[in-house]
Order: sequence, then C-alpha cells, then structure tokens
Amino acid sequence: MDVSRERAVAFRIAAQGLGRVDDDDAAGVLDLGVQHLGPAAAIALAARMPGPPVPPAGRGLEIAWTHRGAPYWHEAGSLRRWTDALRPLDDDDAAARLGWSGPGTARTGIAPLTAIDQVTAAFTTVLTEPMTKGEASTAVSAVLPRALQYDCVPCGATHVYDQLMRLGAGPAGIGLDPGGRTLRLTPPPPGWAPPSGPGSPDAVARLVTAAVRVLGPVTTADLAAWVGTGAGLLRPAVDAAAPDLAEVTVGGRRAWVASDRLDLLADPPVPPRLRLLPPFDPLLAGRDRALLVPETGRRRTLWPSLGHPGAVLADGEVVGTWRPRASGKKLTLAVTGFVGGPWPGLDEEAERVAAARGLRLVGITAS
Repeated sequence: MDVSRERAVAFRIAAQGLGRVDDDDAAGVLDLGVQHLGPAAAIALAARMPGPPVPPAGRGLEIAWTHRGAPYWHEAGSLRRWTDALRPLDDDDAAARLGWSGPGTARTGIAPLTAIDQVTAAFTTVLTEPMTKGEASTAVSAVLPRALQYDCVPCGATHVYDQLMRLGAGPAGIGLDPGGRTLRLTPPPPGWAPPSGPGSPDAVARLVTAAVRVLGPVTTADLAAWVGTGAGLLRPAVDAAAPDLAEVTVGGRRAWVASDRLDLLADPPVPPRLRLLPPFDPLLAGRDRALLVPETGRRRTLWPSLGHPGAVLADGEVVGTWRPRASGKKLTLAVTGFVGGPWPGLDEEAERVAAARGLRLVGITAS
C-alpha cells in the first residue's frame, strides 16, 4: 500500500485516539505509555478521552523510568512486562541506549549491560523505602565502582551517571511518585526479581509492536531513534515482531503499521476539528517530524532546543503553538498561529486544558 502524507497523519491521529469517541480509542497510547512532564500527561489524556479530565494517577496508571529513561505513565500491573521489553539485546544496544561511545565504554572498563546490572543490584540493596532522586543517587553511588560515577562540582561529591541510573532503576522494579514537591523513587513490589542476561528478541518485540501501533506508519530507523538505539541493533526485535506488522510506503519510504490496522489506514476517519496537544504528546513524539510538520521553520518553532510549546492540531494539520501562563489557580493560554485562526472549538479545548491542570481558564490570547 502506498500512502500519502495526509492519509498517514490522519491514520496516526485516529490510531492514537484523538477522535475522542470513547476510552477504548486511547488504548494503544496507554499500552505504550504517556510521558510525564508536569501536567503534560493529564492534558494528553484529556485530548483523547471523553468526559471530564482525570489525572493519570486517578485512572490507576503507574509511573516509572521506562522509554529512553524518561518518566512514563503505564497501565497498572504492566511494569514487569515493560522491564523485559526494554531490556537491551546486547552490549552494543545497551551502549546506544546509555549514549556511550566506544571510547566512553573503554574508559569505564565495564561492559554497558554489566554496568546497568550493577546499578540494578545497587538499587535492590539500598532502596528499601521511598527516597528523593538525590538521596537515591547518593545511596546507589556509595556501592558502585568509581568508574560509573562522575564528579559533581556543585555538590562536591560523585554521582552515578544519570542515564545509567535511570536505565538501572526499571529492572530493579523501582517506581516513581510525582505527587509531592520533589520526585520520589519507590521500592520494588514484593517478590520482584531483576532480569539477567541480554534481552530476548521475542520480549523486545512487544516494545516494537506497541510503538508501531502508536507511531505508525514508522520506518525502522525512526522507530529505533524513538527507542534510543540504532536501527541495526533493533532489527532482531523487529524481525521477531514481523507477524504483527505490515509494510507500506509513505512518500517512497518503507514503513511499518500494525497488520490489524490496514483497514484503518486504507480509510482513516476525518481528523477532529481541533485539539490542543501538550509538549511531548504522543503525536509529537515520533522522530519523523517532517511527516507531521513539513515546513522547516514551523518544526523549529514546535521543537526548539529548550522550552517546547504545545501544538494546535486542526483538521489533521499542526497550525500553531500554545503556551500556558498560570497565576495561582488561574490559567491563560497564549496561542500563536502559523496561518489563519482563531479556530472553531478553541475555547472548549482550552477549557479541557485548564481542567486537566486543575485550574480555571480566564483567557486566551491569540497572535
């Protein structure tokens, strides 16, 4: 099947539940997880689920460092499966996910997968009660080899490398509690057993299929970039997932979709008239940004180096950005259009954003 850009985007919008027909529409997004960044996850869910917005914790979701070491909300009881699905397939895969170069690996003198396992073992030993990230870093660092730590000048101490800490926490069953002023790490559930050895392609295939359902149509290279590894390194898991995948082309590029969604790709529903998406929303998370936003200047505005804005999605196209301005319990949205605007439904969607944040909308400024 050869697919136009417009149809591919309409399919992805539908596959991610942005039609907001019922809660089942967002099942694929929840299966993969929704990234936590302040209120972003609550806004992302509000954009997809009908009814009054409910925060992730209120839906019974659990949060942990999972994809790329970032904090993600997942369905309750799924973290054990994600631990296996996120296990690097070998040392090269582990090095890629850690961001270690060849010289960096040689400098530590410890194989990347072994380094992750050492952090996991340290967590299992020291994190027996909730700790802040700083407290956990100090406790873990105290039992790790010096080669896995760096000098922190402001603290006058040494700390375990941050990405190594994040990737070692998941296999130890460590969860997160973002409810307080400071993020806290929580101990593993009783009976938790860390994985050992390289990851299984069949287990990592679950990561591939879940990501393809949400990010498809997606090339192997863009999928691997989202995972945080190389395309060749992820290939064994892609091959293991092949029975659940179908190949299509988008603009001449070969891409994967879930095989049971080919009918949806052939005839996707008309995209919703308007949605306000938060920074790091699942629709904005794909690495094929040019598919979603073809114009280079608009991509630079939507994905700057720092301080990502939200996106205004209208009739299947990103037509502008938005930023919140909160004062006490009051919220104002500053909306900047690429072209045209204002758009029908903006007031209603802005109200959903405010409700997801537990604030009262007092105004919208547009430019």
